[in-house]
Amino acid sequence: MHWITRAGWPGNLIALAAGAVTPLALAPFDIWPLALLSIALFYLGVRDLDPRQAAGRGWCYGFGLFAAGTSWVYVSIHDYGAASPALAALLTIAFVAGLGLLFALAAWVWTRWLRRAEAPLADSLAFAALWLAQEAFRSWFLTGFPWLYVGYSQLDGPLAGLAPVGGVWLISFVLALSAALLVNLPRLRARKAFLAIGMVLLIGPWIAGLALKDHAWTEAAGAPLRVAAVQGNIEQNLKWDPVQLNAQLALYRDLTASARASDLIVWPETAVPVLKDRAQGYLGAINRLANERQAALITGVPIRQANERGEQRYYNGISVLGQGSGDYLKQKLVPFGEYVPLQEVLRGLIAFFDLPMSDFARGSSEQPLLEAQGYRIAAFICYEVVYPEFAAGLAAQSDLLLTISNDTWFGRSIGPLQHLQMAQMRALEAGRWMIRATNNGVTALIDPQGRITEQLPQFEQGVLYGEVVPMQQLTPYLIWRGWPLLVLCILLFAWALLANRMAKTV
Repeated sequence: MHWITRAGWPGNLIALAAGAVTPLALAPFDIWPLALLSIALFYLGVRDLDPRQAAGRGWCYGFGLFAAGTSWVYVSIHDYGAASPALAALLTIAFVAGLGLLFALAAWVWTRWLRRAEAPLADSLAFAALWLAQEAFRSWFLTGFPWLYVGYSQLDGPLAGLAPVGGVWLISFVLALSAALLVNLPRLRARKAFLAIGMVLLIGPWIAGLALKDHAWTEAAGAPLRVAAVQGNIEQNLKWDPVQLNAQLALYRDLTASARASDLIVWPETAVPVLKDRAQGYLGAINRLANERQAALITGVPIRQANERGEQRYYNGISVLGQGSGDYLKQKLVPFGEYVPLQEVLRGLIAFFDLPMSDFARGSSEQPLLEAQGYRIAAFICYEVVYPEFAAGLAAQSDLLLTISNDTWFGRSIGPLQHLQMAQMRALEAGRWMIRATNNGVTALIDPQGRITEQLPQFEQGVLYGEVVPMQQLTPYLIWRGWPLLVLCILLFAWALLANRMAKTV
């Protein structure tokens, strides 16, 4: 045990391993108790160190977390970015090392200003607030990388019932608080009053999570809608090949023409791999087909529009044909995949910085929702569905959720399954059905409890059939979003800072 709490390489190696354990708590492994173990080891590992030592240990933890959990970055850079194995490995290590700095910062802040070793109960609360703050910071800093949140481990766990109340944020807070309290139980035993409060804080949220699991916060707003989601399974190296364009367009047309009668037909991200204004003939024919079937057809398609300065810009978009209307322009862009930071410097260095369609503009935040069959649909393109607060803002206006993606970039890694799990959490938080249509999987229908009702196997061509139900009313999370937790964290930080300042003056 002393190896964990003392400075030195043994403790740093344990921190590295503790971080690497976290992805095992998430999809596709779902061994959720490992999330508690991982956080407990992080807390124990930095609790008795000085700020400089804690920063190093925090970095080790973060490096282990992202090296194990985002290994699919190497697949994207090497397999589809045409980088050599050595260069892809170097870029992946640099990416992971940079993300590890976020945990180094959190550990430094913790030991420098917030730690309260003499008050284990208050210390546990402040630590939980800091854990939540670092997850929230990750969703915002440099456009955000909201991946590998520990709260996702509870999608099928005892705390799932808390998601509609406070989102994945609340679950992460409870996990961090529980881990810290478990570590501090020996210290709490010395003071029975604090031990009783600690046990309430430790056990209470888990009881609440179980009690609220499967609680219906929303209700049907109409009859079920029949869905046909088309999965083309087109290889990434063929997707933007002009020679393959007609074959791809014909594939989606033919799969749709032969599909069962449906109210909603959904194609994945950039299923039409050509600018919308250049595909009017094809889209006109698909529009007629959808109208003949009394269906709304929703497809991903790049869209060219003039901005407020009259400049022509390109957007990753969604369009509704047939029995519906509207375009949606993607707001949350993937760095290097859809835009290149510092492109004046980086473009042309390696093929990865010149990927097809890597010069998209960001869509406006004031866009109306899509409309299909008389219902409002909150649409998310690929990466957008992993942003809890962003998704909640759109979901609160909607009857149905939709996410389209092209997870071919992940190859056969765990990335697509992590991505699917986050989409499931968005459905649970919002109490709404979600349609997920992807190029090569996982195409699925998700109910308001975050459960998959229908899905297609990965890496297969086909059409997914099922039903979704438009929903009305709002979950507490859609009403309040993350504001109550933000206020709580600020109060806990203020309490810790004030207490530490008073202790130094005594």
